[in-house]
Amino acid sequence: MTERRQRVPDVFDEAHRRCHAGEPVALATVVATWHSAPQPPGATMLVAADGTVTGSVSGGCVEADLYERARRVLATGAPELIRYGISDDDAYAVGLTCGGVLDVFVERVDSGALPGLDAVAAARRAAQPAAVVTCVAADAGGSPADAGNSPGTPSTDPARRLGRRLVLAGGQRPIGSLGDDRLDDAASADTLGLLATGHSGMLRYGYSGQRRGSGVSLFVTAYATPPRMIVFGAIDFAAAVARIGAFLGYRVTVCDARPVFATARRFPEADEVVVQWPHRYLRTELDAGRVDERTVVCVLTHDPRFDVPLLELALRHPLAYVGAMGSRRTHDDRLKLLGEAGLTEAQLARLASPIGLDLGGRTPEETAVSVAAQIVAARWGGTGRPLAALDGPIHRPG
Repeated sequence: MTERRQRVPDVFDEAHRRCHAGEPVALATVVATWHSAPQPPGATMLVAADGTVTGSVSGGCVEADLYERARRVLATGAPELIRYGISDDDAYAVGLTCGGVLDVFVERVDSGALPGLDAVAAARRAAQPAAVVTCVAADAGGSPADAGNSPGTPSTDPARRLGRRLVLAGGQRPIGSLGDDRLDDAASADTLGLLATGHSGMLRYGYSGQRRGSGVSLFVTAYATPPRMIVFGAIDFAAAVARIGAFLGYRVTVCDARPVFATARRFPEADEVVVQWPHRYLRTELDAGRVDERTVVCVLTHDPRFDVPLLELALRHPLAYVGAMGSRRTHDDRLKLLGEAGLTEAQLARLASPIGLDLGGRTPEETAVSVAAQIVAARWGGTGRPLAALDGPIHRPG
């Protein structure tokens, strides 16, 4: 196996432990990046009151300057949003010479945050997704369209909004508030989309949750491993599916029993390439608990030796999506063999075969788009019909 994507260090446990011990900490989180920034959004560095540092936001480039700023935030309690980059006059002075730009939000976290921290910790122990939504910027000079807000919450209140948190954990009621009920509702709905892919990221709204507004910037720290996409069959279509799977936020594995085809060079977008008999690999991952109800399986081998034992295993488990490539005749033959293997009608009905939606595509890339569209529709309950032909809201609550 070849691991490829960079993973963000997790300092949550250290913050939780220290806050329970009555020790406040400063958290510095990368909330936005441009160009060749050394760390992705969500990278976090913790600075404790005793000077201990956990984690990193830049691989060492700006930590010295950020450390001093974090110490100041720890003492004052006033959060700061800091930009480091080549455009800054002192970019080289603080060491960011890679040509990238990053925004870092520094906040003090203390015992007052424990209800939310405890909820996130409980969700993580139960292997459930959780997220902390933090207001990292609030513009007092927002447009009039942003000014509509709940009673008692003026539109020009950046000091009151900055640093506010909303915690979503384990499917429970949100903890905390961003300062407006409608903003809380909009942020909660959109955060579920980020959690579904296991990605942290920025959300921007008007002061009362207007999606076309710009008064408030929220950063979502997602505590969830990305869902997995396992692509079986090291063919050209698999390379395109792996590429779009990575784009959608999946942790992508390509598996094939033929070592000459299953190579990292042929699948650079995959997180790992595995040489193994397909159904044996899936059985290993299931037994190890590395496959869950968010996992997507794409079977592109269209060879009964591989397909039938693999699909028999996959369809007996509650995976998010199981699709298989092949002609309608191949599909009919598969269904017959799977029925003889004892699968029920309900289990067979879960098989997306032939794989993908009818987009009229021909190339591997176009086929991958049709597969991705079907996966997204299955995740969110979409119809696959043109939005112009439908009534009602475009964005559905999660």
